[in-house]
Amino acid sequence: MTPIQVPLRNTGIIFRKELRSYFNSPVAYVVIVVFLAIIGYFHTNNLFLMNIASMRLTFEFAPLVFLFIIPAITMRLISEERKSGTLELLSTKPLRDVEVVAGKFLAAWVLVGITLAPTLVYYVTIAFLGDIDNGPVIGGYVGLFLVSGVYVSVGLLASSLTENQIVAFIFGFLLCFAFFMLDKVLVYVPSFMTSVVEYLGTDFHYQNIARGVIDSRDIVYFLSVIGLSLSLSVISLERRQW
Repeated sequence: MTPIQVPLRNTGIIFRKELRSYFNSPVAYVVIVVFLAIIGYFHTNNLFLMNIASMRLTFEFAPLVFLFIIPAITMRLISEERKSGTLELLSTKPLRDVEVVAGKFLAAWVLVGITLAPTLVYYVTIAFLGDIDNGPVIGGYVGLFLVSGVYVSVGLLASSLTENQIVAFIFGFLLCFAFFMLDKVLVYVPSFMTSVVEYLGTDFHYQNIARGVIDSRDIVYFLSVIGLSLSLSVISLERRQW
């Protein structure tokens, strides 16, 4: 087995364990039902009451729903390990902290992807009823998946800082909310900092992609924030060895 295969194998083990644990408990089912209920409400209102065959409201409200459900998904990932003492047990196994963080991150991110998957029914329904612009739909889904990746990585970071799940949820929500609001408070920011603050906001980049224009600068932003958050999570785990 090559040196590259070993980390991938260990990450895969953590990934499967975490994803299985979501579906062995009510967490995954509650998250999926709540998300679909909220998004479905706005979609059906848009379709049947306003007679607008569009997924615009779905893509507008999904990031707002993510602010609440993703911290709920991630709050237990590491905090529960800390509280139960299993985090120390993991350190006795041939696992590196980066493998643990990557496996847990991918499991939570895939769960969000599974949660989004049923909304494709909305696309099929609208496509059946009339013409639909595929560009914004593809961009909307790509944007949502990238936004969720940022929120999952930030929520994982919050979970790595405490053993209390409620504190992890609140801290994760506040961090996600801060990223979401950055481009909306520019009126309170000095003019020489507006471009920087705007660039740091997740919704600014999401709206660009949701219009159907997938710019490499937006992709780089999302991947950079995910990478930074995961790196800080690894550093947080390494504190127990200091």
